[in-house]
Amino acid sequence: MVNEWIKTTIGKQATLQRGIDITKADQRAGTVPVVSSGGVSSYHDTPAASGPGVVLGRKGVVGSVFFIPSDYWPHDTTLWVKDFHGNDPRFVYFFFKWMAPRIATMDVGSANPTLNRNHVHPIEVRWPPLSEQRAISHILGTLDEKIELNLRMNETLEAMARALFKSWFVDFDPVRAKAEGREPGLPKPLADLFPSRLVDSELGEIPEGWEVGHFGDVVEQLRDQENPLSFPDQLFHHFSIPAFDDAQTATFEYGESIKSLKSRVPAGVTLISKLNPEIERVWMVDVRPGERAVCSTEFLVLRARTPFTRSYVFCLARSPLFRQQIEGLVTGTSKSHQRAQVDSILNLAVIMPLSSIVAAFDRSTDSLLTRTLACRRESMMLALLRDTLLPKLVSGELRLNGAEPIIERLF
Repeated sequence: MVNEWIKTTIGKQATLQRGIDITKADQRAGTVPVVSSGGVSSYHDTPAASGPGVVLGRKGVVGSVFFIPSDYWPHDTTLWVKDFHGNDPRFVYFFFKWMAPRIATMDVGSANPTLNRNHVHPIEVRWPPLSEQRAISHILGTLDEKIELNLRMNETLEAMARALFKSWFVDFDPVRAKAEGREPGLPKPLADLFPSRLVDSELGEIPEGWEVGHFGDVVEQLRDQENPLSFPDQLFHHFSIPAFDDAQTATFEYGESIKSLKSRVPAGVTLISKLNPEIERVWMVDVRPGERAVCSTEFLVLRARTPFTRSYVFCLARSPLFRQQIEGLVTGTSKSHQRAQVDSILNLAVIMPLSSIVAAFDRSTDSLLTRTLACRRESMMLALLRDTLLPKLVSGELRLNGAEPIIERLF
């Protein structure tokens, strides 16, 4: 009940402690996560705190919050919960997630934003009993766990598609097997599509009958642009660099909040970032016909040319040789703003397999990669639900009996 919640302060419910400095020279190889204000930054062989733990960004990234299930080392750039005072650790995590925007404004005003625990401890709050903490944690944690499960499933599905691409188009396993008189391990109609010898090319040995072309022969760059500010009341899928880095989850934003010119993103395309290409940002986006979507102009919007397919383009753009080539194209002196030129990317040398083998690859992988899009869309909706429920549950605005039916319908 609401009247079971008490008036208290943060410090009485969760005592914060400044993290412990550790240099790279002091670190030894291990599995203990070292948690800085930006998250897990490295690993050590000795923990400084027992898990589960809650860590807040103290210096640099003020307002970040992390839940650490295992023993860990809280870095000097953080505050960590030294004493939970008998409260549920995961509830404390969700509580600080709710408080994060307020905490982010509490830096001490130095050139490098810094958070002082003595500014956080006195904040007055309403606090639920332990039983309700656990129930709230269960609801929000269930959503987080499903999102994490989808993420792991996507990693597995993408790994399967990329492994097949590597076998057929990088290592040429079926061709090598036939050349050596071995069975390629494929159904005969499929095995018959592959030649039985390798020949020299500018990219090294490639299967006989295949050619070397350019990436621009495989993809078409779409250059349509749009200013979302011209449609302030329209809802856009916004594919940005930060959104990619945040579990490849596009944001829903009204046009009035998207402040600069963007590239249009139609259904069925792949995005490749030309910014800092040493960071692999290849995005097979989920856009359905009729949906309005835009992306950062740091992305190339690419559509597969016939006979190539989106599955093939996605795996090609993530293959080691392609990544090595694109990383060699960078221009600019600033490490944080290096770019590869568009024309240079499209001119990269690539292998051009027979169309029949590309079609066979697509039949084998399209369902895997399409499933990743479904998982990502589900995760996006779950995250939206979690972010809607979190402040209402943690503040007591929404009672548990109002939230539980929503969760039951989902699971």
